[in-house]
Amino acid sequence: MSAVDVPVRTRIDAGAMSLAVLRIATGLLFLWAFFDKAFGLGYATPAKNAWFSGGSPTKGFLGRVDVGPFQSTFRDWAGAWWADTLFMVGLLAIGVALVLGIGLRIAAVAGTLMMLLMWAAEWPPAQQNSAGEATMSTNPVIEYHVVYALVLIVVAATASGAVWGMARWWADLPFVRANPWLK
Repeated sequence: MSAVDVPVRTRIDAGAMSLAVLRIATGLLFLWAFFDKAFGLGYATPAKNAWFSGGSPTKGFLGRVDVGPFQSTFRDWAGAWWADTLFMVGLLAIGVALVLGIGLRIAAVAGTLMMLLMWAAEWPPAQQNSAGEATMSTNPVIEYHVVYALVLIVVAATASGAVWGMARWWADLPFVRANPWLK
């Protein structure tokens, strides 16, 4: 091995570990959102509004949508049992997949769709809401939902689940080998 190969190998290893840290941190972000909304840990969700206490994890966010071309659709979805269930199952499944490093392709697709819908609900291109008030949007295109979607795509595309994850075990399972889209 030449002297040049050692620093390159070190950078490759550091890059793989950095992607694993990004994957796990993003997974914990999704899991935190799930547990706070499910149990009302008192951060974004008070205990009285917890999903397991009869509250709705979508009613507050979607019920207040007042900007963009889909505002009436999102308000109609607010608090619907199917929207609550899909949102919560999505948060949990995406978070678990990212932390464990398994099913990253499907987690990236589902998470990107979730982030796209949340981006559309906040509609960052708008400078005013339907009442004519400033939206306080800081960037009309690239905001945190877009960044989260890009992170999901990157961690899936780079097979980051192989570092500090269960990707190799997962890929060897017969049903995953038969359905590579589950990797």
